[in-house]
Amino acid sequence: MEGTLSSAEPADGITRGRLLLAGAAAAAAAVATGSRRGEDTGLAAASAATDAEILNFFLTLEYAQAAFYRQAVESERLGGELLAPASAFARQEEEHARVLVGHLGGRARQRPRPVELDDVVASPEAFRRTAIDLEEAVIAGYVGQAGHLSHRALGDVATILSVEARQVAWLRDLAGVSPAPRAADPARAAEDVLDELRGKGLLA
Repeated sequence: MEGTLSSAEPADGITRGRLLLAGAAAAAAAVATGSRRGEDTGLAAASAATDAEILNFFLTLEYAQAAFYRQAVESERLGGELLAPASAFARQEEEHARVLVGHLGGRARQRPRPVELDDVVASPEAFRRTAIDLEEAVIAGYVGQAGHLSHRALGDVATILSVEARQVAWLRDLAGVSPAPRAADPARAAEDVLDELRGKGLLA
């Protein structure tokens, strides 16, 4: 299948708690799928234009994440405990973007112009706080929009969402807070998520 993510071994040190959100993410995707199947039009009737709009929204989120983690690593301000996930996430977000571009082809939007993130990577504490907020916003954006995708597009998006859930669980565990603070993740509108990222200087 075009754009399918390659398999990888779990990162060292991931605990059971860090994996909890993966199940919630998968459940969200399943609920979204089931709700769409009950409609008269069904998933197969979702338009290519709708798929492109939603996948480009996800692509924008992945580009913003990749830039954030890349700059955090390059800042050389992170210790080993945070450097490991930041390095892993920088690679994973680029892979997510590659998968989305594979679906979009010529309809993929250009990578946004880079923004300077000195303030949010100025210290390990600032990085960790911003990373958690960013991942939570991204997951909410995925949950809010994934159910409107066609069945073909939804498959790879579900695998991306599960990884995003594991990422934030890892970060929350390092912060000493519950990796799974809710029974279900909230859904947010695309523009709401984009406005938050712009307001925090994570997106131009």
